[in-house]
Amino acid sequence: MSSNVVKAASPLASAVTGKLQFPWQCNLQSGRPFCNNFANTGAMELSVAQWLLVVCLVAFPLLYEWSVSFKYFCKMAFYNGWILTLAILAIPICAVRGRNVENMKVLQFMLLHIKYLYGIKIEVRGWENFNIKEPYVVVSNHQSSLDLLGMMEILPSRCVPIAKRELMYAGTAGLACWLAGVIFINRKKTDDAISVMTEAAETMLKEDVRVWVFPEGTRNHSGSLLPFKRGAFHLAVKAQVPVIPVVMSSYKDFYCKKERKFTTGKCTVRILPGVHTKGLSSDDVPELADRVRGMMLEAFSQMSSERPGKGPGGVH
Repeated sequence: MSSNVVKAASPLASAVTGKLQFPWQCNLQSGRPFCNNFANTGAMELSVAQWLLVVCLVAFPLLYEWSVSFKYFCKMAFYNGWILTLAILAIPICAVRGRNVENMKVLQFMLLHIKYLYGIKIEVRGWENFNIKEPYVVVSNHQSSLDLLGMMEILPSRCVPIAKRELMYAGTAGLACWLAGVIFINRKKTDDAISVMTEAAETMLKEDVRVWVFPEGTRNHSGSLLPFKRGAFHLAVKAQVPVIPVVMSSYKDFYCKKERKFTTGKCTVRILPGVHTKGLSSDDVPELADRVRGMMLEAFSQMSSERPGKGPGGVH
């Protein structure tokens, strides 16, 4: 056997060239047509980058099926990335009207299908409690970013959420929210927040707008409800409009951040009867907030106990 053949089959030769060569490859110096064809086309040789691509294509589906944590991170990455992508599509459409609460319908339409992508079934109870012609304030519990799905499922006409100011700078999503009339507040500056709430109360009455607020102020993973911040209730009292509580059931059967779990499942959204604020003043706000929180906590506990063999719980 010639020295050229030995070199071609040697692992050392493969390391030097940076390409994979198999021991049975022929002598490229032999002049035989079959060997020359391999030499010219580069067949049976894979670069390092190509091998990495092959490994990723094989490893990704295996990790997705076998690793709960890997599946969780993949699903959350796609969830957030898809929302940003949909925002890109929504911006040109919303820009035609400019900043307008009617643009919220565009966002709602684009986001409604996400529940199907993730196999999440949403059951709604109490639709009749939204049959109010006047403006009102919706208050809802806040468990995770998945609350967006429940919100879009039942979002009333001409209803916009109040969000922290930081969201306005969240790339395409922030711009889309601004165009849809989302009300942004700076939670760190009380005076600014009060000013925004006062303006929101005037807008509600003049333009027949509903407002959606998460009174807990932050995502809550405790399995209960955090003490309510009173901004939403000051807003309702100032505008003399009803407060309509909305309760979303625990996600723990299919979503758990602590356990890195994200599977298919069912969420129940319950719309409670409105609480009127006619004749109330700012002095009545603490009692109003406690009353609404009590209603929501009772409903949340009832909804949690409906799952066979499971008691109240939340997202961990």
